[in-house]
Amino acid sequence: MSRQVELSARMQAVADMVSPGNRVCDVGCDHGYVSIYLIQAGISPGVLAMDVNKGPLLRATEHVKQYGMEDYIQLRLSDGLLEYRKGEADTLLCAGMGGRLLMKILEREPDKTADFKELILQPQSELKLFRKYLREKGYLWEKETMILEDGKYYPMMKVRKFSDFAQVGESMGKEECGKNTSVSGEENRKITEMEDLLGPLLLQEKNQVLLSYIRQEITVKEGILEGLNKQEQKEKLLLRKQEIEKELVLLNDAVRMWY
Repeated sequence: MSRQVELSARMQAVADMVSPGNRVCDVGCDHGYVSIYLIQAGISPGVLAMDVNKGPLLRATEHVKQYGMEDYIQLRLSDGLLEYRKGEADTLLCAGMGGRLLMKILEREPDKTADFKELILQPQSELKLFRKYLREKGYLWEKETMILEDGKYYPMMKVRKFSDFAQVGESMGKEECGKNTSVSGEENRKITEMEDLLGPLLLQEKNQVLLSYIRQEITVKEGILEGLNKQEQKEKLLLRKQEIEKELVLLNDAVRMWY
């Protein structure tokens, strides 16, 4: 067997979320290194590595051969889960895509998406929208982390359907993630919005990388707000200002949770 493959900190964190013993479907496998690592590290007995583009899949094929993984990794050209067959894997892994694209992949083949025991997801954008989508679809967070690499922040999460938590007796308390029956409905709504924006478990754990991200977001949004205040206050700009002001309240409230 060839040398051990090395992953970036971001992709290492993604790979570490895979439950040992699970077969993995890696959608958007790119160069195939995560798939190779999962086999080398003894985390997964087999990986289905798929990509929508022929170029990355050819590179992945070369790397699979280079590392002697032909018996453990199957490569397949596929747009999302279109070419996936139910029962082929336990874990769905999607990393390095925009939030809307991830939503499209999960939504287009709902029966196939529901086939997986766990979803490991690393959205690159539209985080609030994506987390809200998962929450409204009945997913619960099992693990969550955030990596700072080369000046960029990368959140990632492992989620399951609530019914899957209940089946293995893990769900007590998780279905109310962040909600407190002793406070008003308005306060719980604010907590939910904060969790969608920043991540329920990252907030619960007071993740230090998240704190750094929040501070950066405050600076960025204050700059945007300052620029908007200098422009003519048309209806569209006023709505944008209100949205940013609302997020700034959530961000500043979140910072206070660390102290």
